[in-house]
Amino acid sequence: MAAARYRGCGMEAALSLIEEDLKNVELQFMKDLHSNVSLIRKVTEYVFSSGGKRIRPALLLLSARLFGYRGDRHVPLASVIEFIHTATLLHDDVVDNAQLRRGIASANTLWGNEASVLVGDYLFSKSFSIMIADGDLRILSALSAATTMIAEGEVLQLISSTDLDITEERYIDVVKSKTAILLATACQAGAILGNASPELEAALKSFGMELGIAFQLIDDTLDYTSSEEQFGKSIGHDLEEGKITLPLIHTLRNCTSAERDAISAIIGMDSLLKDDFAKVFDLVHRYGGIDYSLKVAGNYIDRSKSRLDVFADSQEKSALKSLADYIITRQR
Repeated sequence: MAAARYRGCGMEAALSLIEEDLKNVELQFMKDLHSNVSLIRKVTEYVFSSGGKRIRPALLLLSARLFGYRGDRHVPLASVIEFIHTATLLHDDVVDNAQLRRGIASANTLWGNEASVLVGDYLFSKSFSIMIADGDLRILSALSAATTMIAEGEVLQLISSTDLDITEERYIDVVKSKTAILLATACQAGAILGNASPELEAALKSFGMELGIAFQLIDDTLDYTSSEEQFGKSIGHDLEEGKITLPLIHTLRNCTSAERDAISAIIGMDSLLKDDFAKVFDLVHRYGGIDYSLKVAGNYIDRSKSRLDVFADSQEKSALKSLADYIITRQR
């Protein structure tokens, strides 16, 4: 049951509105992922059976319902959103040389980088086949623009690696492109399905964008505060990959020049030892990097929820707000 992934929090009740749709999305995965190539079947079945919170499909489904949509196009399009997201994860894990994803061995660890890249490409191709079959050029245009922006975000992150001078503003630009745009476009696609006015479509897209920024900022803090069992991926991996995220950006703005040099030396290492991570961990906590990032994430959540003020009260509006509240309190 999809809502069971959120058991114990307000999201369980919120997602009960779309429980049947989410189950149908899972069935759609099985239908659309059928392939005569056994390796594609093995990798996609493994990745999709590993779970995931299906936040992006849920956003599309709730957004469509917010405008009273009751057709049958929402389920395939919600699966497209998750296909695109999963394709980016497969590619990310190769770029980052990740060992864990959602608490289990990453696909590239089991099948190699080549298989992960090619299956990611398959998911991208499958996504566009489904979008073309749907036939709505507005949705195709929105999702095409989103996938382009995601690719740009990946490159922006790559060229920003180990850059101790990256500003908070530039980092947020990376987050918008790499992570938040897909949540924003999930909301936008739901609004298009519901024949929303341009103004309401824009409001809902902004809700998703700000929600997505907060989602990534929480992710940034978990890399310094969680455990691998909670987080579902390696702790300290961002630092090992040279990624300068918001907790560290805040720390670098406030630490001494000697401490900055120490961080620079650690980030430049080919392999991160526990003691090295502990040094950076202590500095991030000493200078309030976690608290600052949580505060910024909370501000984005507040802004995202305020975007919903233009909508009449409804179960769907309450569910979207509950999803936003869940983002700020999640532990993985």
